[in-house]
Amino acid sequence: MDAMTISLRRPDDWHLHLRDGEAMRSVLLHSARRFARAIVMPNLRPPVSTVAAALAYRRRIVAALPPGSNFKPLMTLYLTDNSSADEMARAAECGCIHAVKLYPAGATTNADSGVTDLRHCTAALEAMQSLGLPLLVHGEVTDPDIDVFDREAVFIERVLLPLLQRFPDLKVVLEHLTTRQGVEFVRSAGERVAGTITAHHLLLNRNALFAGGLRPHHYCLPVLKREIHREALLEAATSGSPKFFLGTDSAPHPRSAKESACGCAGLYTAHAAIELYAEAFEQAGALERLEGFASHFGPDFYGLQRNKERITLRRETWRVPESYPLGKESVVPMRAGEHIAWKLCD
Repeated sequence: MDAMTISLRRPDDWHLHLRDGEAMRSVLLHSARRFARAIVMPNLRPPVSTVAAALAYRRRIVAALPPGSNFKPLMTLYLTDNSSADEMARAAECGCIHAVKLYPAGATTNADSGVTDLRHCTAALEAMQSLGLPLLVHGEVTDPDIDVFDREAVFIERVLLPLLQRFPDLKVVLEHLTTRQGVEFVRSAGERVAGTITAHHLLLNRNALFAGGLRPHHYCLPVLKREIHREALLEAATSGSPKFFLGTDSAPHPRSAKESACGCAGLYTAHAAIELYAEAFEQAGALERLEGFASHFGPDFYGLQRNKERITLRRETWRVPESYPLGKESVVPMRAGEHIAWKLCD
């Protein structure tokens, strides 16, 4: 590493939305160029809740990759009230499914099939605990009486702490951390608990939603929080703790679905994911710790080998396009029409 370049073991993305069909084929190459592997979210319509559905989805992703690409989709199952212990066992046996995703019903995009009460999932969770199959958590309550900015903290208190008391050996990832309370929870929990952090939550606070007017392309769930929370996330990501690692939560939506009376939640960051993380780490004066966060701690937690190939980032400012294709429509990426300070070398 010098002042102008960074060499990293090729990173992985431990939280990625690829969608399906033409939309998936439009965005896949952005992730495949930067990452060796990615945990692929299962919130399609219908949800990917069975091993058969996950393997079929994986085949569609692999078929869309260009010749010579070594990108590996790591599949997940969508936890429902009806998920069975037998399906968890099949997932662990197949070798392609690496985790199970908990969406509280109605918490985010395509989460209407999510869990209404974790008591319905006892058998599945017991099986996951015994099999070492991680539970990936969208950590927000959906109670309309709870302020949207408090839903992560309340989820930890009401749901996660009781869950870990019931299943102390369950591997859990609290995904897309957004609060100081989330950071403190992950730090204080045992070694079987970790957290992913997005680039947009490292770089933006909730003021970004209203800069110069309502900014629908900065709307995501969990929503951006106060500056004190962004600072806590940045400190955690750059701390060198193996309990925190990279998960972009890159979530492509058509422009029309974002710029509407009831806009969809999600930022598209796959086009410049590792470059945006480099910006955040540079702001914190911690570029030397980016490789651990991006390339080491995730595979270590999942029990996978670290990648051997390397990538290089160059300190070179470039302008992000106003949009990228998304099937027959377009997606507006983070920093659309603006600049990014780091560039991935070919």
